[in-house]
Amino acid sequence: MIMLASTMGLRAQQKPYDETIDAMVQIETAISEANATGRYVLCQVGGNWCPWCIRFADFASTDSVIAPLVAENYVYIHVNYSKANKNEEAMQFLGKPGRFGYPVFVVINDKGVPIHIQESESLEEGKSYNRKRVEKFLRLWSKKAVEED
Repeated sequence: MIMLASTMGLRAQQKPYDETIDAMVQIETAISEANATGRYVLCQVGGNWCPWCIRFADFASTDSVIAPLVAENYVYIHVNYSKANKNEEAMQFLGKPGRFGYPVFVVINDKGVPIHIQESESLEEGKSYNRKRVEKFLRLWSKKAVEED
């Protein structure tokens, strides 16, 4: 049990959000990559101050079902919102997603149009995320699902 607590402590110390970068540049770069690779952009908006933001970043990169689903279908980025850098232009572009709480997810198509804002609460379970609900969200908003005839 001590090892598990220690490992969880290390994960909690990871900082997926970079407060120093211009989020619009980050988003534009991700859109270019999405366009070139046939994927959409998944923006996780939040900050290193948010425990649920850290939990989702860990979940999305380590879960055996979710991690490959994200990698296959999305350019996954962490868009910072914090007291130090509110990234106001990016928040406006993304449709003011903070009104849903944090983290909040914005799906942008490969043409650069935000097409969906997803709040986090309905995906949460206990102290983590519900794999089936997260998987459903990711599959329903993938390029393949949205653009299928």
